[in-house]
Amino acid sequence: MRYALIGLLFFVAAAAGWTWFTLSWAYSDGTRAGVLQKLSRKGWICKTEEGELAQYVVAGVSPQIWQFSVRDRAIGTELEKVVGSRVQLHYTEHPGVPSSCFADTRYFVDHVTVIETVPAGSLAPPPPNAAAPAAPGPAPSSIRPPGTSSSSAAPSNP
Repeated sequence: MRYALIGLLFFVAAAAGWTWFTLSWAYSDGTRAGVLQKLSRKGWICKTEEGELAQYVVAGVSPQIWQFSVRDRAIGTELEKVVGSRVQLHYTEHPGVPSSCFADTRYFVDHVTVIETVPAGSLAPPPPNAAAPAAPGPAPSSIRPPGTSSSSAAPSNP
């Protein structure tokens, strides 16, 4: 009985240590950009905030969906306000988190930057401008052939 209790305590301590390690040490971090298309709060007992970012590679091709989790409630509130907008998300990756009570994904978003707003009803980002507008030229009334004056309609021949 004593060895079983020691084994159980060791198992609980090891699980707690592993959980602390995976939540506090990031394997990697990075930034992703796209349209924030979903943010929800889910879970029966442990409520987590989960989101989806639509990453567009080429216009006209279906986007790659990147799923992420949010652990900070302030970041979740900020994300709720910009659903449907183009955003840049900074994240840390935490593989091996032992329970979905902490998050459904291994990617934890910790910073949000709004790039621009996508018009309502549009899922795709606005297309880039095809060509830059031409520089305005001089007004037509200021262009005159050499040797003419502004008061004469046509030059006279001697």
